[in-house]
Amino acid sequence: MEDILQAVERILQDKPLASIQWFVLSQSWLGKTYDEMAEVSGYRNNYIKEVGSELWQDLSVALGKKITKKNLHLALDKYLQEKIGDQENQSQENLGEESSLEMVSPDLSLASKIEFPSGPVPLGSPLYINRPPLEELVCNEILHPGCLIRIKAPRKTGKSSLLNRMIAYARKQGYQIVYLDFQEADEDIFASLDKFLRWFCVNVSRQLNLLPCLDDFWDTEMGSKVSCKIYFEAYLLQYIEQSPVVLALNEVHRVFEHPNIAQDFLPMLRFWHEQAKQDQIWQKLRMVVVHTTEIYIPLKLNQSPFNVGITITLPPLTLNQVQNLALAYGLHWAADSEGAKRLAPLQAMVGGHPYLVSLALYHLCHEKITLEVLLESASTQVGIYSQHLRELLRLLQKEPELMSAMEKVIATDEKVELDAIAAYKLESMGLVQLNGNQAHIKCELYRFYFSQQLGRSG
Repeated sequence: MEDILQAVERILQDKPLASIQWFVLSQSWLGKTYDEMAEVSGYRNNYIKEVGSELWQDLSVALGKKITKKNLHLALDKYLQEKIGDQENQSQENLGEESSLEMVSPDLSLASKIEFPSGPVPLGSPLYINRPPLEELVCNEILHPGCLIRIKAPRKTGKSSLLNRMIAYARKQGYQIVYLDFQEADEDIFASLDKFLRWFCVNVSRQLNLLPCLDDFWDTEMGSKVSCKIYFEAYLLQYIEQSPVVLALNEVHRVFEHPNIAQDFLPMLRFWHEQAKQDQIWQKLRMVVVHTTEIYIPLKLNQSPFNVGITITLPPLTLNQVQNLALAYGLHWAADSEGAKRLAPLQAMVGGHPYLVSLALYHLCHEKITLEVLLESASTQVGIYSQHLRELLRLLQKEPELMSAMEKVIATDEKVELDAIAAYKLESMGLVQLNGNQAHIKCELYRFYFSQQLGRSG
């Protein structure tokens, strides 16, 4: 497989392949259909076909013969045999060092274009890997009048990336989009519920291209929540076009940090969702709430924001998905069963955590470290995960009962019975998996690291 990829690179020496082209080439070589490629890559089937068609055309021009997905094996095998024959006629000196390096190195031209993993994966990027059936589920749900979708997961597991793809889908349906990120709000906005809801309504108005006119609807005697409801009901939802409105609320955990706001704002959204069952005007509103789970640490268990609508939790990446992501990063050695075997220890070490996998692949494609050294140093202070691990340790240190619960979990390979709230909080942080109140460690990276750190503190 690696030879084939390098052969194509030589054939198209004046036209470097993009990562999506490498992906289509490797998957075609493995006999995958365009439908299968679309399913694992996040791209539309038609786009995958277009990429393949252009690639076969480029190869046809370069080789002077018709290349298709079906005759790819035959054509490239013949090219390699001819190339080997040519090389045998040259002296060893002319082969040079460059040729051997080319065969073992990742695609450095591609690596130079790949940015450090940070923030949502851009739309159209081959670095976004679908996790069926999540994407189909949220896109289908947003079509339902008055729906409420909650996307929750620990930090850096793909929440915003999924949200952005759902928003793109809603736009294609002709829906209007209102996107609010609560991290953008100044701290003094959270001084009171009234101030917060007025800020909320002004932002929604402007994104709907409507002039804010809160004073016409705000009544202090009725209270802020009722005034906010009337403002939406009698103004915003009345004056917008007939198309539905998607209200996408990101980083909602910022609201959780202010219980005086959260205890009124979150039930208000829940009430609006319930209103849609009996009031047609509220059916225009489709709500999506996105938040990290770590922030539940200072909250009581019964303060979970919703018990209605649909809740989306993001699963870890499977080995097959890790393999596809590695190919998107230009790591051609990951293309076959041997590649999957090499990647399996990485997937197991980090439990398929999307950010931690991406961080490893980023370092590997830039040749900053070998996979073996990366795994050996993963849980140490000099490893690539040191900052992520320190952040988790700092969260644990804030609550002694969580530290104690974590010590129990890492002390054995068996499942451990924990206090219900401690178990819930550790699961929310992404540190453990639960079966009832029985917990076991999420991945070996956390076991190694916290065994070292908690052992020292003890």
